[in-house]
Amino acid sequence: MSDGMFRTVSGLKTGYDPDEVDEFFTHARSVYEQGPAGSLAAKDVRSVAFDMVRGGYMTGAVDAALDRLEAAFVARARSEFVAENGQQAWMQRLADQARTLYGRLGRPDGDRFAPPEGRDQGYEPADVDELCHRLIGYFDKGQPLAAAEVRSATFRMRRGHNAYAEAPVDAFFARAVEVLLGVE
Repeated sequence: MSDGMFRTVSGLKTGYDPDEVDEFFTHARSVYEQGPAGSLAAKDVRSVAFDMVRGGYMTGAVDAALDRLEAAFVARARSEFVAENGQQAWMQRLADQARTLYGRLGRPDGDRFAPPEGRDQGYEPADVDELCHRLIGYFDKGQPLAAAEVRSATFRMRRGHNAYAEAPVDAFFARAVEVLLGVE
């Protein structure tokens, strides 16, 4: 156990740099409690990255805390937006965001995303397409799907033109998480 915010891994293993994590969470707490609103948003929480160091913080615990923090920032943004513009405007905003996902969701399996460059590593298309089918079920049929399920999804790795490039897939599902968190 460290004197910091999270438990640490043994000195032989690597985890997130405690100083970076502590600094980020201290800053996030300050912004959340005292503002100014908008100086840190859910997307900033989602995109934060920490160096890996020996004896660092357990990644699973930090990642879970980041998920909760992101949800808190989304909830606050929703409350502020609804107070200013109304619930109907919030739902319209979410519907507009969801529509930006439909272009890819409507593509056939295996063709939703471009392949990685050359022989670079990418994601297994069948795994990505399966999660896309779950999003289609959520949007079109009201089937249950939580943001946490999308956020925690993992895909097998694959190389070459029979794979999906990682960055566009990650960006797509990050947008899907935004929509799902806005509804939850």
